[in-house]
Amino acid sequence: MARGVETDRPSPEGAADGDRGGVRGLLARPGARLILLVAAGVVLAGAVVGWRFFAVRETTDDAQIDGHITPVAARVGGTVGTVHVTDNQVVKAGTVLVEIDPADYRVARLRAEAELADAQAGLQGARAGVPITTTTTAGQMSTAGAAVERAQAGLEAATRGVDAARARLASAQARLREATAHATRTGRDLERMKPLVAKDEISQQQYDAAVAAAEAARAAVDAAQATIVEAEQGVLVADSQRVQATGVLTQAQSDLRTAGTAPQQVQASQARAASAHARVRQASAALEQATLNLKYTTIAAPADGVVSKKSVEPGQVIAPGQALMAIVALEGVFVTANFKETQLRDVRTGQVARIFVDAYGRTYQGTVNSIAAATGARFSLLPPENATGNYVKVVQRIPVRIAFDKGQDREHPLRPGMSVVVTVFVK
Repeated sequence: MARGVETDRPSPEGAADGDRGGVRGLLARPGARLILLVAAGVVLAGAVVGWRFFAVRETTDDAQIDGHITPVAARVGGTVGTVHVTDNQVVKAGTVLVEIDPADYRVARLRAEAELADAQAGLQGARAGVPITTTTTAGQMSTAGAAVERAQAGLEAATRGVDAARARLASAQARLREATAHATRTGRDLERMKPLVAKDEISQQQYDAAVAAAEAARAAVDAAQATIVEAEQGVLVADSQRVQATGVLTQAQSDLRTAGTAPQQVQASQARAASAHARVRQASAALEQATLNLKYTTIAAPADGVVSKKSVEPGQVIAPGQALMAIVALEGVFVTANFKETQLRDVRTGQVARIFVDAYGRTYQGTVNSIAAATGARFSLLPPENATGNYVKVVQRIPVRIAFDKGQDREHPLRPGMSVVVTVFVK
């Protein structure tokens, strides 16, 4: 029986021939050929359809929804009085968010108002001083000129008086010399007559006449001496008047030189007025700044949105520029899709895009709005440095901004940061 089994087992060669015969037989069947042709056609059609499907679109799942996030910061420092909002609260533009204690800023504004009033008063006084200075200096110039003329005339008159007094003194001295000579002659005549009258050689009448003549001559000498004394006093008085007239002239000339600075005095007065005007402007600017600072104690929402990342509490002391919260705008959200640089060959602005939102399993329609001017790596905190010997080429990604078509986000379910899949139809 075993021998018979071994006899019935087919040989390998015979099996291979049988397989070939089976394939040939299968191909020999008309229906099998048709099936193979149909399968080949289906595969080819699938390849063509797949190629045409992927050739007209570019897809990336490295994309997320973005929006306008406005940080809210304090413009002035102080103690927080009231916080009117909470996290995730919807607010409108202009809604009061935080109030800072305004007491210090009210005091600062009152001080600025007082300084402005003082500066305005100073300006009025300085402006009023300009015409007064102009008129006063003009009058001083005219008065000083007239005073100089009068002083010069007085000096000339005093000089003439001195000359006249000296002339009178000289005349009196001449008369004194003449009277002295005459008295000397009459005295000598009288001395000669005394022995003659004693001898009765001359009459008593002649002698008396000689005595009278001698006394008259002595009286003339005394009168001449008195005249000289008077003339000398006149000279002294005239000299004193001339000295006084010289002093008056000197003072008048000094006053004239002082009055000659009238243009400079007017310019100085005008400069004081300009300086006062500048102080008014400075005080006005300080008042405006104080008013703004008081206004800044009330912090309002800059735009419509949702309050997020609130970090301020009542009683907290904050500094200027300190971040308090952020307002996330729900209007105008868009998509930032990071495409590989090899995918952007045919991507253009205005092309149609489809946005699949992972959170809702829903597809939105959009349009390519713009393509970034640089890769994301260029804007990173530590940009890659490729100028080394260990350079490895890495495909970069470039952000592409996709705008949603209008009317698709009426209830604002889309939130910045959500993951999406973006497909751009490039043809």
